[in-house]
Amino acid sequence: MISLAELGSRALGDEEFAMFQRLVRRASGIALGPQKKPLLLCRLGPRLRALGLRSFGEYYRRVTAPGGEGELVHMLDCICTNETHFFRERDQFELLEREILPAWHESAGHGASFARGRPLRAWSAACSTGEEPYSIAMSLLDSLPSRDRGDAAGQAPPRAAAASTGAPGICILATDLSVRALDQAQRAVWPIERASEIPEERLRTYMLRGTGASAGLMKARPELRRLITFRRFNLLDAAPKRFGLFDLIFCRNVLIYFDAATKASIVARLIASLAPSGYLFLGHAEGLHGTDHRVRCVAPSVYRLSPPAALEARRTTSSPEHASCLRISE
Repeated sequence: MISLAELGSRALGDEEFAMFQRLVRRASGIALGPQKKPLLLCRLGPRLRALGLRSFGEYYRRVTAPGGEGELVHMLDCICTNETHFFRERDQFELLEREILPAWHESAGHGASFARGRPLRAWSAACSTGEEPYSIAMSLLDSLPSRDRGDAAGQAPPRAAAASTGAPGICILATDLSVRALDQAQRAVWPIERASEIPEERLRTYMLRGTGASAGLMKARPELRRLITFRRFNLLDAAPKRFGLFDLIFCRNVLIYFDAATKASIVARLIASLAPSGYLFLGHAEGLHGTDHRVRCVAPSVYRLSPPAALEARRTTSSPEHASCLRISE
Protein backbone atom coordinates (compact mmCIF):
# COMPACT_ATOMS: atom_id res chain seq x y z
CA MET A 1 0.00 0.00 0.00
CA ILE A 2 1.09 3.54 -0.73
CA SER A 3 0.44 6.23 1.88
CA LEU A 4 -1.23 9.50 1.03
CA ALA A 5 1.88 11.27 2.24
CA GLU A 6 3.74 9.76 -0.69
CA LEU A 7 1.28 11.38 -3.08
CA GLY A 8 2.72 14.84 -2.67
CA SER A 9 2.21 17.71 -5.05
CA ARG A 10 5.10 16.47 -7.22
CA ALA A 11 3.34 13.14 -7.81
CA LEU A 12 1.14 14.75 -10.47
CA GLY A 13 3.31 16.42 -13.05
CA ASP A 14 2.08 19.01 -15.51
CA GLU A 15 2.21 16.55 -18.38
CA GLU A 16 0.21 13.95 -16.47
CA PHE A 17 -2.30 16.58 -15.38
CA ALA A 18 -2.74 17.62 -19.02
CA MET A 19 -3.52 14.00 -19.92
CA PHE A 20 -6.21 13.86 -17.22
CA GLN A 21 -7.59 17.21 -18.36
CA ARG A 22 -8.10 15.83 -21.86
CA LEU A 23 -9.52 12.55 -20.58
CA VAL A 24 -12.02 14.18 -18.23
CA ARG A 25 -13.12 16.63 -20.89
CA ARG A 26 -13.54 13.89 -23.47
CA ALA A 27 -15.49 11.64 -21.09
CA SER A 28 -17.68 14.20 -19.33
CA GLY A 29 -17.24 17.62 -20.92
CA ILE A 30 -15.95 19.02 -17.63
CA ALA A 31 -13.16 21.54 -18.15
CA LEU A 32 -10.46 21.29 -15.48
CA GLY A 33 -8.52 24.52 -15.43
CA PRO A 34 -4.92 24.74 -14.16
CA GLN A 35 -6.23 25.74 -10.73
CA LYS A 36 -7.94 22.34 -10.43
CA LYS A 37 -4.68 20.41 -10.21
CA PRO A 38 -4.73 20.26 -6.37
CA LEU A 39 -8.37 19.14 -6.52
CA LEU A 40 -7.52 16.29 -8.88
CA LEU A 41 -4.64 15.28 -6.65
CA CYS A 42 -6.89 15.28 -3.59
CA ARG A 43 -9.81 13.47 -5.24
CA LEU A 44 -7.80 10.74 -6.99
CA GLY A 45 -5.07 10.23 -4.40
CA PRO A 46 -7.17 7.92 -2.19
CA ARG A 47 -8.13 5.87 -5.25
CA LEU A 48 -4.48 5.30 -6.14
CA ARG A 49 -3.90 4.20 -2.57
CA ALA A 50 -6.83 1.78 -2.70
CA LEU A 51 -5.52 0.23 -5.91
CA GLY A 52 -1.91 0.08 -4.70
CA LEU A 53 -0.67 2.27 -7.56
CA ARG A 54 2.43 4.39 -7.11
CA SER A 55 1.88 7.07 -9.70
CA PHE A 56 -0.83 8.97 -11.55
CA GLY A 57 0.72 7.73 -14.77
CA GLU A 58 -0.05 4.15 -13.70
CA TYR A 59 -3.61 5.13 -12.88
CA TYR A 60 -4.07 6.89 -16.22
CA ARG A 61 -2.91 3.78 -18.05
CA ARG A 62 -5.35 1.65 -16.05
CA VAL A 63 -8.29 3.93 -16.78
CA THR A 64 -7.54 4.15 -20.50
CA ALA A 65 -6.61 0.51 -21.05
CA PRO A 66 -9.06 -1.89 -22.71
CA GLY A 67 -11.60 -2.90 -20.09
CA GLY A 68 -10.98 0.25 -18.06
CA GLU A 69 -14.48 1.64 -18.56
CA GLY A 70 -15.57 0.71 -15.05
CA GLU A 71 -12.62 2.49 -13.51
CA LEU A 72 -13.33 5.52 -15.70
CA VAL A 73 -16.81 5.71 -14.17
CA HIS A 74 -15.23 5.46 -10.73
CA MET A 75 -12.76 8.22 -11.61
CA LEU A 76 -15.55 10.53 -12.73
CA ASP A 77 -17.39 9.75 -9.49
CA CYS A 78 -14.32 10.94 -7.58
CA ILE A 79 -14.04 14.14 -9.60
CA CYS A 80 -17.70 15.19 -9.70
CA THR A 81 -18.81 17.80 -7.19
CA ASN A 82 -22.16 16.85 -5.67
CA GLU A 83 -23.01 19.95 -3.66
CA THR A 84 -26.77 20.51 -3.57
CA HIS A 85 -29.62 21.47 -1.24
CA PHE A 86 -33.36 21.04 -0.91
CA PHE A 87 -35.22 23.92 -2.58
CA ARG A 88 -31.98 25.47 -3.77
CA GLU A 89 -32.58 28.86 -5.40
CA ARG A 90 -35.94 29.05 -3.68
CA ASP A 91 -37.21 31.90 -5.85
CA GLN A 92 -37.41 29.50 -8.80
CA PHE A 93 -39.60 27.11 -6.81
CA GLU A 94 -41.79 30.04 -5.81
CA LEU A 95 -42.15 30.96 -9.48
CA LEU A 96 -43.10 27.36 -10.28
CA GLU A 97 -45.70 27.13 -7.51
CA ARG A 98 -47.19 30.64 -7.63
CA GLU A 99 -47.21 31.36 -11.36
CA ILE A 100 -46.35 28.48 -13.70
CA LEU A 101 -48.45 25.69 -12.21
CA PRO A 102 -51.52 27.88 -11.47
CA ALA A 103 -51.40 29.16 -15.05
CA TRP A 104 -51.30 25.59 -16.34
CA HIS A 105 -54.24 24.62 -14.15
CA GLU A 106 -56.25 27.58 -15.44
CA SER A 107 -55.56 26.54 -19.02
CA ALA A 108 -56.59 22.93 -18.37
CA GLY A 109 -59.71 23.41 -20.44
CA HIS A 110 -57.82 25.23 -23.18
CA GLY A 111 -55.27 22.72 -24.36
CA ALA A 112 -52.90 22.06 -21.49
CA SER A 113 -51.71 18.64 -22.63
CA PHE A 114 -50.89 17.15 -19.24
CA ALA A 115 -54.35 18.15 -17.99
CA ARG A 116 -55.95 16.12 -20.79
CA GLY A 117 -54.66 12.85 -19.41
CA ARG A 118 -50.89 13.07 -19.97
CA PRO A 119 -48.78 13.18 -16.81
CA LEU A 120 -46.88 16.33 -16.00
CA ARG A 121 -43.28 15.40 -16.80
CA ALA A 122 -40.18 16.92 -15.19
CA TRP A 123 -36.48 16.19 -15.66
CA SER A 124 -33.81 16.92 -13.08
CA ALA A 125 -30.87 16.67 -15.47
CA ALA A 126 -28.05 16.88 -12.89
CA CYS A 127 -29.80 15.53 -9.82
CA SER A 128 -26.72 14.84 -7.66
CA THR A 129 -27.78 13.16 -4.40
CA GLY A 130 -31.47 13.73 -5.02
CA GLU A 131 -32.40 16.90 -3.16
CA GLU A 132 -33.51 18.65 -6.35
CA PRO A 133 -35.89 16.00 -7.78
CA TYR A 134 -37.47 15.44 -4.37
CA SER A 135 -37.92 19.20 -3.99
CA ILE A 136 -39.60 19.25 -7.41
CA ALA A 137 -41.87 16.37 -6.35
CA MET A 138 -42.92 18.19 -3.18
CA SER A 139 -43.64 21.38 -5.09
CA LEU A 140 -45.75 19.58 -7.70
CA LEU A 141 -47.73 17.62 -5.12
CA ASP A 142 -48.41 20.71 -3.03
CA SER A 143 -49.63 22.55 -6.11
CA LEU A 144 -52.22 19.98 -7.17
CA PRO A 145 -55.79 21.20 -7.13
CA SER A 146 -57.46 20.12 -3.88
CA ARG A 147 -59.86 17.83 -5.74
CA ASP A 148 -56.90 15.80 -7.03
CA ARG A 149 -55.07 15.34 -3.74
CA GLY A 150 -56.74 12.03 -2.90
CA ASP A 151 -57.37 13.08 0.71
CA ALA A 152 -58.46 10.14 2.78
CA ALA A 153 -58.70 9.65 6.52
CA GLY A 154 -56.33 7.13 8.00
CA GLN A 155 -53.98 7.16 5.01
CA ALA A 156 -50.72 8.99 4.42
CA PRO A 157 -50.76 12.76 4.98
CA PRO A 158 -53.16 14.28 2.37
CA ARG A 159 -50.70 15.65 -0.15
CA ALA A 160 -48.47 12.60 0.09
CA ALA A 161 -51.55 10.48 -0.51
CA ALA A 162 -52.07 12.33 -3.78
CA ALA A 163 -48.88 10.74 -5.07
CA SER A 164 -50.51 7.33 -5.04
CA THR A 165 -53.75 8.38 -6.74
CA GLY A 166 -52.14 8.86 -10.14
CA ALA A 167 -54.20 11.99 -10.79
CA PRO A 168 -53.45 14.21 -12.54
CA GLY A 169 -50.13 12.35 -12.82
CA ILE A 170 -46.56 13.31 -12.12
CA CYS A 171 -43.48 11.68 -13.68
CA ILE A 172 -40.01 12.87 -12.71
CA LEU A 173 -36.82 11.66 -14.37
CA ALA A 174 -33.64 12.31 -12.38
CA THR A 175 -30.26 11.78 -14.03
CA ASP A 176 -26.64 12.32 -13.12
CA LEU A 177 -23.19 11.31 -14.28
CA SER A 178 -22.14 10.07 -10.84
CA VAL A 179 -23.11 6.51 -9.92
CA ARG A 180 -22.28 7.22 -6.28
CA ALA A 181 -24.59 10.25 -6.16
CA LEU A 182 -27.40 8.36 -7.88
CA ASP A 183 -27.12 5.53 -5.38
CA GLN A 184 -27.64 7.94 -2.49
CA ALA A 185 -30.47 9.69 -4.34
CA GLN A 186 -32.30 6.41 -4.86
CA ARG A 187 -31.95 5.53 -1.19
CA ALA A 188 -33.55 8.91 -0.41
CA VAL A 189 -31.77 9.11 2.94
CA TRP A 190 -30.03 12.24 4.23
CA PRO A 191 -28.58 13.52 7.51
CA ILE A 192 -31.29 15.03 9.68
CA GLU A 193 -29.43 18.35 9.51
CA ARG A 194 -30.79 18.72 5.97
CA ALA A 195 -34.27 19.03 7.48
CA SER A 196 -33.63 22.74 8.03
CA GLU A 197 -33.72 23.25 4.23
CA ILE A 198 -37.32 21.98 3.96
CA PRO A 199 -40.33 24.05 5.06
CA GLU A 200 -41.72 22.63 8.28
CA GLU A 201 -45.11 21.59 6.92
CA ARG A 202 -43.51 19.76 3.99
CA LEU A 203 -41.02 18.14 6.31
CA ARG A 204 -43.88 16.65 8.36
CA THR A 205 -45.78 15.62 5.23
CA TYR A 206 -43.07 14.08 3.10
CA MET A 207 -40.18 12.96 5.33
CA LEU A 208 -39.75 10.18 7.87
CA ARG A 209 -37.45 10.67 10.86
CA GLY A 210 -35.06 7.80 11.58
CA THR A 211 -35.09 5.99 14.91
CA GLY A 212 -32.83 3.42 16.53
CA ALA A 213 -30.00 2.52 14.16
CA SER A 214 -31.30 5.18 11.75
CA ALA A 215 -31.32 7.98 14.33
CA GLY A 216 -29.88 11.19 12.92
CA LEU A 217 -31.24 10.43 9.44
CA MET A 218 -34.39 11.27 7.48
CA LYS A 219 -35.95 9.48 4.53
CA ALA A 220 -38.46 10.49 1.87
CA ARG A 221 -41.83 8.80 2.18
CA PRO A 222 -42.61 6.02 -0.35
CA GLU A 223 -45.40 8.16 -1.82
CA LEU A 224 -42.76 10.69 -2.83
CA ARG A 225 -40.12 8.23 -3.96
CA ARG A 226 -42.41 6.43 -6.39
CA LEU A 227 -42.78 9.58 -8.48
CA ILE A 228 -39.09 9.60 -9.45
CA THR A 229 -37.08 7.39 -11.81
CA PHE A 230 -33.29 7.57 -11.61
CA ARG A 231 -30.90 6.92 -14.51
CA ARG A 232 -27.20 7.51 -15.16
CA PHE A 233 -26.87 9.95 -18.04
CA ASN A 234 -24.04 12.00 -19.51
CA LEU A 235 -25.12 15.47 -20.59
CA LEU A 236 -22.69 15.20 -23.52
CA ASP A 237 -24.95 12.55 -25.02
CA ALA A 238 -28.18 13.10 -26.93
CA ALA A 239 -31.19 12.26 -24.80
CA PRO A 240 -32.62 8.89 -25.86
CA LYS A 241 -36.01 9.08 -27.58
CA ARG A 242 -37.47 7.01 -24.76
CA PHE A 243 -36.93 10.00 -22.46
CA GLY A 244 -39.64 11.85 -24.38
CA LEU A 245 -40.44 15.54 -23.90
CA PHE A 246 -40.70 17.39 -20.60
CA ASP A 247 -42.86 20.20 -19.27
CA LEU A 248 -40.11 21.18 -16.81
CA ILE A 249 -36.35 20.71 -17.12
CA PHE A 250 -34.00 21.65 -14.28
CA CYS A 251 -30.30 21.76 -15.16
CA ARG A 252 -28.85 24.02 -12.51
CA ASN A 253 -25.33 24.78 -11.32
CA VAL A 254 -23.69 22.28 -13.63
CA LEU A 255 -23.13 24.26 -16.85
CA ILE A 256 -20.51 26.31 -15.00
CA TYR A 257 -18.17 23.33 -15.29
CA PHE A 258 -18.20 23.33 -19.12
CA ASP A 259 -16.61 25.56 -21.73
CA ALA A 260 -18.78 27.82 -23.89
CA ALA A 261 -19.09 25.44 -26.84
CA THR A 262 -20.05 22.49 -24.64
CA LYS A 263 -22.58 24.62 -22.73
CA ALA A 264 -24.21 25.66 -25.99
CA SER A 265 -24.56 22.09 -27.26
CA ILE A 266 -25.98 20.87 -23.93
CA VAL A 267 -28.50 23.70 -23.75
CA ALA A 268 -29.56 23.06 -27.35
CA ARG A 269 -30.30 19.42 -26.51
CA LEU A 270 -32.17 20.37 -23.35
CA ILE A 271 -34.36 22.81 -25.25
CA ALA A 272 -35.06 20.14 -27.86
CA SER A 273 -36.38 17.98 -24.99
CA LEU A 274 -38.95 20.56 -23.87
CA ALA A 275 -42.63 19.93 -24.50
CA PRO A 276 -44.56 22.81 -26.12
CA SER A 277 -44.50 25.82 -23.77
CA GLY A 278 -42.22 23.90 -21.40
CA TYR A 279 -39.83 25.60 -18.98
CA LEU A 280 -36.05 25.32 -18.60
CA PHE A 281 -34.53 26.21 -15.21
CA LEU A 282 -30.81 27.02 -15.08
CA GLY A 283 -28.59 28.13 -12.21
CA HIS A 284 -28.51 31.84 -11.43
CA ALA A 285 -25.01 32.14 -12.92
CA GLU A 286 -25.97 30.27 -16.10
CA GLY A 287 -28.23 32.54 -18.12
CA LEU A 288 -28.54 32.22 -21.89
CA HIS A 289 -28.19 35.97 -22.44
CA GLY A 290 -30.60 35.94 -25.38
CA THR A 291 -28.52 33.57 -27.48
CA ASP A 292 -31.30 31.07 -28.26
CA HIS A 293 -34.42 32.29 -30.01
CA ARG A 294 -36.40 29.15 -29.28
CA VAL A 295 -36.95 30.25 -25.69
CA ARG A 296 -37.74 33.48 -23.95
CA CYS A 297 -36.64 34.53 -20.49
CA VAL A 298 -39.53 34.72 -17.99
CA ALA A 299 -37.45 35.19 -14.81
CA PRO A 300 -33.74 35.15 -13.92
CA SER A 301 -32.32 31.95 -15.47
CA VAL A 302 -35.81 30.58 -16.24
CA TYR A 303 -36.83 30.16 -19.89
CA ARG A 304 -40.02 29.13 -21.63
CA LEU A 305 -40.18 27.42 -24.99
CA SER A 306 -41.82 29.83 -27.40
CA PRO A 307 -45.11 28.63 -28.92
CA PRO A 308 -44.97 27.79 -32.65
CA ALA A 309 -46.57 31.09 -33.72
CA ALA A 310 -43.99 33.10 -31.81
CA LEU A 311 -41.21 30.98 -33.23
CA GLU A 312 -42.39 31.65 -36.76
CA ALA A 313 -42.51 35.39 -36.09
CA ARG A 314 -38.99 35.32 -34.71
CA ARG A 315 -37.77 33.23 -37.62
CA THR A 316 -38.82 35.91 -40.11
CA THR A 317 -36.88 38.59 -38.22
CA SER A 318 -33.79 36.56 -37.30
CA SER A 319 -30.57 36.40 -39.21
CA PRO A 320 -29.86 33.23 -41.26
CA GLU A 321 -27.27 31.92 -38.84
CA HIS A 322 -30.02 31.45 -36.23
CA ALA A 323 -32.31 29.47 -38.52
CA SER A 324 -31.22 26.02 -37.37
CA CYS A 325 -31.61 26.85 -33.69
CA LEU A 326 -35.23 27.89 -34.25
CA ARG A 327 -36.36 24.40 -35.12
CA ILE A 328 -37.61 22.18 -32.32
CA SER A 329 -36.75 18.49 -32.44
CA GLU A 330 -39.98 16.59 -31.85
